[in-house]
Amino acid sequence: MTCKIKRALCLAVLAAVLAVPARAAAPYLTPDSTVAELHGNEGIVGAGFDSWDRGSLWPEQPWEYARWSLRRYIGAPVDEAVEALNLIIENYNQGVQVTYPLYTAEEVAADPTREGVALYYFPAEKPGAKYAIVLSGNMLERTARVKEGCSAVAELHRMGYAAFILNYRVGHDLKDNANYQDLVRAVQYITAHAGELQVDPENYALMGFSSGGQLCALFGTDRMGYQNYGLPKPGALLLAYPILNYAYGKPVLFYLYDRAQPGDHLAPGDYYYNVEVPAEVTADFPATFQWYGKNDSSLRGFFTQWQSPALDEALARCGVPHALIVYDEAPHGSANGAGTDAAGWIARAAAFWEDVTG
Repeated sequence: MTCKIKRALCLAVLAAVLAVPARAAAPYLTPDSTVAELHGNEGIVGAGFDSWDRGSLWPEQPWEYARWSLRRYIGAPVDEAVEALNLIIENYNQGVQVTYPLYTAEEVAADPTREGVALYYFPAEKPGAKYAIVLSGNMLERTARVKEGCSAVAELHRMGYAAFILNYRVGHDLKDNANYQDLVRAVQYITAHAGELQVDPENYALMGFSSGGQLCALFGTDRMGYQNYGLPKPGALLLAYPILNYAYGKPVLFYLYDRAQPGDHLAPGDYYYNVEVPAEVTADFPATFQWYGKNDSSLRGFFTQWQSPALDEALARCGVPHALIVYDEAPHGSANGAGTDAAGWIARAAAFWEDVTG
């Protein structure tokens, strides 16, 4: 083939490539965007982020909130939550991977509930940063990935941290400690791929809200925690209004999630919801920052004194670095605290994290 023919072919291929229109950038969101625009945004969908998190007895349906603005759907933390959603869109537009599935195709085939379990990655501006895994709260099919997870991630990203939101199993997919095993798998994955993800595999933080806080706290226990899996000890646990003792809710969850039959009995440690975290604290428990509001009616329903106050006392007895802040006005589900007395708590938690890890 002559040089002229080769050149002509190259020019033809180049012309064909240039003739293909470039993919238009996905549009960014605002607090006044609708929920339908969120769920249908090319960047959100294309990145693999599951924004459908406001279910109840069944997953969120397309007709439920479609016309709501994000301001109404998310509430006071809307600015930070939208900031994080736009980080997802920006990364999608730039070709940066956001979603990291945590189970292989073979594992999903063996247990279809594992499909969709993933880490949503928000890289730091500089490689080698500390990272935090964020677990929103949940009840039945309802989670708070957008309100709690995204609002927290936006603040962590501003501070220079890498952050991950864990999409863990809930509702009808939850059995045999599946949600906790998803957290374990998440830490295993990041530890094994720290170089690829450009994060510091040590001194990481687990940030959990409500029931997500309980999963994070379990990871610090000798019974079920990091030592059982040969994983690095978390640098800090950062817990917002955590439910650490399910009290009378234990048998309810036993029947609801693990399909107990009449006559079945709960044994200590069988299931995550049967573990009373304050009773499990030892000197090897990670440094812990936690907070709740005096007007938190959800915690009162589980007896507030059995929750964060009990954990704080146990941490003090065992000589574990700890901090507990009690705000006057900060109801359950306050997320990053916007619009409540807890505003700014993530900065305080990050300062604690830095103090205990150096």
